[in-house]
Amino acid sequence: MTDHTKKDVAAEVREFLSTRRARITPEQAGLPVYGGNRRVAGLRREEVALLAGMSVDYYVRLERGNLAGASDSVLEALAHALQLNEAERTHLYDLARAASPSGRRPAVTSSRVRPTILRLLDSMTGVPAFVRNARFDIMAANALGRALYAPLFDSPLFAQRGPVNSARFLFLDPASQDFWVDWDKGADDAVAFLRTETGRAPHDKALTDLIGELTTRSDDFARRWARHDVKFHRSGVKNLHHPLVGDLSLPYEAMELPSDPGLRLNFYTPEPDSPEQQALNLLASWTTTGTVVPSGND
Repeated sequence: MTDHTKKDVAAEVREFLSTRRARITPEQAGLPVYGGNRRVAGLRREEVALLAGMSVDYYVRLERGNLAGASDSVLEALAHALQLNEAERTHLYDLARAASPSGRRPAVTSSRVRPTILRLLDSMTGVPAFVRNARFDIMAANALGRALYAPLFDSPLFAQRGPVNSARFLFLDPASQDFWVDWDKGADDAVAFLRTETGRAPHDKALTDLIGELTTRSDDFARRWARHDVKFHRSGVKNLHHPLVGDLSLPYEAMELPSDPGLRLNFYTPEPDSPEQQALNLLASWTTTGTVVPSGND
């Protein structure tokens, strides 16, 4: 691990632990509060140390970014004291591995979608589906997925550079405000997903470049990035406004592809006979068949 990477990981650890500490009040942690002159809204370092069953000096060392050598029991104690959820706990473990003396080996992300996955996408004629990587590059999409995400594929952002990237569209194209009905939630989630990925793949230069670009070009992104929130991307509901078929509330699933590290298959499955399904049927009737592989997929 280079000195620069060590500093980056230490800064990430420091900010993550301090922001988690700041959000918990003594009352939420079950601690008594004496006097009214607290300088911080959240927990003090000594209070976290008490809850985690460790010395104050040791916790201070951890929060300064030195997670190297921290045992699983220490990490579990921290997760309990800071009331971390599943995604946050996983992120803490990822940071600890990244901070180890040897550093985490670079995570290898598949750069191409295999023909078998392309054929699977083509066979999913009744649902919008696409494959993306953890940087939000859309690597391939079926015809209905391409039609549903037409505002992204048609964005001038990607006229001269590819691949289509939903995070860039979200923060750098004003049209995203119309496409995502709940833009703030979409923005919050996207940043949290990217933050989670930085813990898993701290050496991913393309990811670092994307975050640097969005931080410098979008105040909305930079403000959210400073929160150090993390989240898993597994399932939920997307509320979209399509320029042709109007408002859609679409349940989605995001499934990792075990044979293709870093790639996820996303698809939308509305209730049968629902207005959303009828809208997708209409959209499908206007599309041509065939998988779309965006330019720049190399």
